[in-house]
Amino acid sequence: MFRHGMVVGKFYPPHAGHHHLIRAAAAACARVTVVVAPSSQESIPLDLRLNWLRQVHADTGWVRFAGVIDDHPIDYADPDAWKAHCEIFRSALDTDDVDAVFTSEAYGEELAARFDATHVSVDPARSVAAVSGTAVRADPVAYWELLAEPVRAWFTRRVVVVGAESTGTTTLARALAQALRDRGGVWAATNWVPEFGRELTERKLADLRQCDPEATVFDVTWDRDDFIEVAYAQNAAEDAAARTGSPLLVCDTDAWATAIWEERYLGSTSPEVRAAARKPALYLLTDEKGVPFEDDGLRDGEHLRTWMNERFRAELRGWGVPVVEVTGTPEVRLAAALAACDELLARGWDLADPLRPPATP
Repeated sequence: MFRHGMVVGKFYPPHAGHHHLIRAAAAACARVTVVVAPSSQESIPLDLRLNWLRQVHADTGWVRFAGVIDDHPIDYADPDAWKAHCEIFRSALDTDDVDAVFTSEAYGEELAARFDATHVSVDPARSVAAVSGTAVRADPVAYWELLAEPVRAWFTRRVVVVGAESTGTTTLARALAQALRDRGGVWAATNWVPEFGRELTERKLADLRQCDPEATVFDVTWDRDDFIEVAYAQNAAEDAAARTGSPLLVCDTDAWATAIWEERYLGSTSPEVRAAARKPALYLLTDEKGVPFEDDGLRDGEHLRTWMNERFRAELRGWGVPVVEVTGTPEVRLAAALAACDELLARGWDLADPLRPPATP
């Protein structure tokens, strides 16, 4: 048993290979320091990586995670570069008594020697987890099963269906999620997030009917706190679903759209609801033309459908998120939505490259 083990890496992003390395160190040491040392040019914030790692390894309290930015050039043949990096790593330690360095890399012996520690090589052939940060950044979908839940949630592309009442938003959201699930593989886990505002409407109407069995949706009232509750609940439901689903999450409305509904019912939008809005990867706007209004007992805005969709169009133009407007039959809408999702995936994730050692002549 070692006294104090050290693991160093960028964890860009953390994956199953990293977790195996950390668990190997935790099993062999009384205490472990994991130094997360990215460069400042990388696309995933350091604090976020630390948070992910702490979540995944919450069961090993003797493992400490420390972050530090390391912008020194990487050159394994340069003693000065080695010295600079090791000074950065030491700055993240709370003690100098490192007696074991755990890596899966060829540079592990040199790194351990510079800490007067034993090098413990863990799965250098990547037989336990055939994955690397480079591979994940290039194609997260291909390595989805090797990412922990909080990392998946960050990579998940959110596709939000919005539109006025009775324009087919829920029908499209449900059908889109099912069509993606039908593709199998990693897509079989595709989730969709229903509209919390509808659930709250049902609760409000049920409460009214306790006193007045004849109450209708026209008797339901809304205030600012209701819309704040909807926005926060919608975000929370999205975040939970993103942790356990596929690389695409389908949402039937979102906190941004809640602001439009708040305007529709209260005449204006509150700063709290606006602040809760987050930008997804794609909006699908359901056109009202040719779609008959279906009164299901929870709808009251047939006369406002065109106005609502015009408000969505106007607000979306300045929101900075791609929008695809879908129209026609349910089958045509679904085909357009799937094509838009495929185009979104084809664009990839566009993460900045980390610092790299000089090319070998």
